[in-house]
Amino acid sequence: MRRDDVTQTAAPFRSAVRWTLLLSAALLSACAGLPERAAAPLRYDFGPAAAVLTQPAPGTRPLLTLRVQASPALDSPAMLYRLAYADAQQLRAYSQARWAMVPAELVQQRLREGLGRQFVLTPGDVAPRLLLIELEEFSQLFSSAEQSAGLLRLRATLLQRTAAGEQLLAQRELQLQQPAASADAAGGVRALGAATDAAVTELVQWLQTER
Repeated sequence: MRRDDVTQTAAPFRSAVRWTLLLSAALLSACAGLPERAAAPLRYDFGPAAAVLTQPAPGTRPLLTLRVQASPALDSPAMLYRLAYADAQQLRAYSQARWAMVPAELVQQRLREGLGRQFVLTPGDVAPRLLLIELEEFSQLFSSAEQSAGLLRLRATLLQRTAAGEQLLAQRELQLQQPAASADAAGGVRALGAATDAAVTELVQWLQTER
């Protein structure tokens, strides 16, 4: 075979190899440029309630209906925080942390556990009294980049059900802060859990005076 024939035969092969290498390099570059799949957000709740050693006898516990509602800003499981040192009016949300349920449900669950030791909680209109909880603030408040606290603010309204409708018996506003052990979402969860437990204690004591 002549030299020219060898050159002409090898040229298409070299061209095919070159295009194959270029295509492989392009595919590798494209794969390298793909973003990694984001990790699923961590989901938090308050954990199990503390065990109760003694409870009042069932006959001594009055009937009560509990209802918890929240402001529109708290209608999602987003875990919210504020930077008081930068812009306290702006609510921000953690990107990799969520509540396991909306805050109103978290607070209601804790209230049921606490109030149920002193009251028989009934659904609907069975109980003669209704405790309405309006949750207004449920966030982690940063006073600096290193220090924060769980901030809980709510309004409690005690209503008496009568044939003529619901009658206002008493109303109280609570604002509680509990320091966070760490300046992150996990610290905020524990701080808000402690603030909620403190609110339950205050509400139980308040309701006992309204019997």
